Amino acid sequence: MNKQVFLEELRKSLAGFPQDEVDGRLAFYGEMIDDRIEEGLAEEEAVAELGPVDRIAEQTVSEIPIQKLVKEKIKTERKLRPWQIVLLVVGAPLWVALLIAALAVLLAVYVVIWAIVLALWAVELAFVVSAAGGLAAAVMLFVRKDPVQGLLMISAALVLAGLAIFAFYGCLAATKGAAILTKKIALGIKSKLRRKEAAK
Repeated sequence: MNKQVFLEELRKSLAGFPQDEVDGRLAFYGEMIDDRIEEGLAEEEAVAELGPVDRIAEQTVSEIPIQKLVKEKIKTERKLRPWQIVLLVVGAPLWVALLIAALAVLLAVYVVIWAIVLALWAVELAFVVSAAGGLAAAVMLFVRKDPVQGLLMISAALVLAGLAIFAFYGCLAATKGAAILTKKIALGIKSKLRRKEAAK
């Protein structure tokens, strides 16, 4: 793929997002391609090094501030008629309440996702502390000349240490999954704020 095709595909992928952001990204990637060509790469190689257009578009969308997307979405190119203004004012108690409720639900989803991850890490910490405490208790039991209880305590500490190792990998996977899920939710919201004419 050459530079022109790449930039055109990127423009199509970013259609509907704020024009200044799209133009800035197109200029940025155009310069990157030009720099690589000046370094001696062929145009197709320079484009290929940037990666797939879809990945670049997704990264670009994730970097656009959501406030900018909201402002772009509510910006209108035509003047509101008096009856439209009256409807907006009269309907404000309803649509403002619905907007607040939607934001509260979204916030609750984020809090629940990360609370689950935090709870898993708390369990992991409990296993680690319990294993360390079990080993310390075993040493104390051996010092007090109670080897049977000491061996039982070492066994329990080893079981807890094994559970801690097992839980650590589960916690890592849950954290990565939560990060991916919350990123996808944010990208979904941003894509919903895309201007409707972009879909045409």
